[in-house]
Amino acid sequence: MNALAIRAENLGKSYRIGTAKKRYGTLRDTLADGAAAGVRAARAIAQGSSPWSGRKSRDQFWALRDVSFEVEPGEVVGVIGRNGAGKSTLLKVLCRITEPSEGHADVWGRVGSLLEVGTGFHRELTGRENILLNGAILGMTRREIFRKFDEMVAFAEVEKFIDTPVKQYSSGMYLRLAFSVAAHLEPDILLVDEVLAVGDAEFQAKCLGKMEDVAKAGRTVLFVSHNMAAVRALCGKGIVLDRGRVAAAGDIGESVEAYYRLIGAMTDHSGDAHEEHDGRSVFGRVYLPQGRGNTVAGGDELRVATRLNVPTEMPGFTLVCTIADMNRRSICRLRQDSPALGLGMVQPGPHDVEVALPPLWFSPGLYSVSFEVEFWSEFAFGGKPVSDSFPLDVTGPGTARDVVLSPRAAWSIEAKTSMRV
Repeated sequence: MNALAIRAENLGKSYRIGTAKKRYGTLRDTLADGAAAGVRAARAIAQGSSPWSGRKSRDQFWALRDVSFEVEPGEVVGVIGRNGAGKSTLLKVLCRITEPSEGHADVWGRVGSLLEVGTGFHRELTGRENILLNGAILGMTRREIFRKFDEMVAFAEVEKFIDTPVKQYSSGMYLRLAFSVAAHLEPDILLVDEVLAVGDAEFQAKCLGKMEDVAKAGRTVLFVSHNMAAVRALCGKGIVLDRGRVAAAGDIGESVEAYYRLIGAMTDHSGDAHEEHDGRSVFGRVYLPQGRGNTVAGGDELRVATRLNVPTEMPGFTLVCTIADMNRRSICRLRQDSPALGLGMVQPGPHDVEVALPPLWFSPGLYSVSFEVEFWSEFAFGGKPVSDSFPLDVTGPGTARDVVLSPRAAWSIEAKTSMRV
């Protein structure tokens, strides 16, 4: 057995961008383009630069660059990063959908991928026929497909419609069946890209459960997701990508913290959050005054703080604190006027702001906290200045991904007997 399952060394993938295919030109067009190119070249030489400098870099985009890592057999590794960081490109290179532009990646074992759910499905074929077709495309043997057929159909919850052409399926049914086929692969290495976005909330929970079964079976898994609660639950290690490069790698907890630093500057809780500002920045950094990093347990009280720099004397201001989910939906929005905070005429200078919320009712997941202010003075900054967003990781038992709010409720029930007179 190999000591490694995956090894990537100086992996890079580039694409040419910004070059549209030209129509067939006339002789006059060709002569005009040549003359214009000569003028541009002469201008560049006069300015002391190469006439071709920057052209290649403008046309070339590196989705991955100098990516190196190793994954041992049986490890479950979370690949995390912002949109456009290169996560999906990395998985496509590893499963040989696309070739790297530089470096190389070695993979030992049978590889299964859940990258683009539904690839290979034919809308004119029935669900039964598509299971046979798609299973073969994904590398399953005929015997393996028939052995797992009933299980795949039951998982997708399409038993009544299995002999109906999939063009008559709803989008949810189509995705459930496609995911079910791919999820029942038994590879040595499984590459998973955002499968938790499939279907409704109930089916997403089933997807996560299936991924947990795969991880517990001892298979090697690379799991791409923006759901930090799922990443923490499934993965032991993490790889953080930023603009196509490895920004951090190691323990999943450390990797998630590195991801937070990328999506919203993480506060140094040694006291730097109270540093003075030059007056041009209205807000300082947002932080948790209790020094708990970015993680808060669901059900705990939450205190969030920042520094507000008032530019000039004024009659007052209005503060707003907003908590939003990863889809930028405002979950909680709190407003307060300065007079209610005990301030009369507000003097210029720094003011420490803190807001305390009752025990959180948010489901486990990643949220953001930000402040904005409206100054009651025509001499202050125009508009409504907004602070940087502070990434807040809410943890706790259970997943509850089907709802945003998950309060701790006390239930009671009492049976009453009715008496007839």
